[in-house]
Amino acid sequence: MHNNRRTLAIDYGERRVGLALSDELGIIASGIGTVDNDASLMNRLLELLREREVARIVVGLPLTLTGAEGTVAKMVYSFAEQLRTASHLPVELIDERFTSSMAAQAIRDMGVGKKKRRDKGKIDEVAAIILLQGYLDSKKNTAGI
Repeated sequence: MHNNRRTLAIDYGERRVGLALSDELGIIASGIGTVDNDASLMNRLLELLREREVARIVVGLPLTLTGAEGTVAKMVYSFAEQLRTASHLPVELIDERFTSSMAAQAIRDMGVGKKKRRDKGKIDEVAAIILLQGYLDSKKNTAGI
């Protein structure tokens, strides 16, 4: 993980895409906002990948509570394949069950008011952070660091 290149995490949604980026050492995940899921999404992501010198991408795979793949999971597979083809970077799909509820809880725990807690974009961004931090921690643990 110490190749001084970043990992981008994507919490893919039909309306918005939450984004988080690792530090260069692959230790800490930080939110970098959300972008609208529209016709310009892929171009904006490719620009971000170049600007931030991203080496790998993780995309949250929304499974049902039982672990089954639903309609949204099929959209995520398609998106991930398009991103892999366009970016020429490794794209890994990671189970994202519970990241949105964990994100909402984390925002509540921070004492954020009710009005701001309804900001779905913030939840999407925090979900991407949780997804990425879990990924980074698992890589660190398997590397014996």
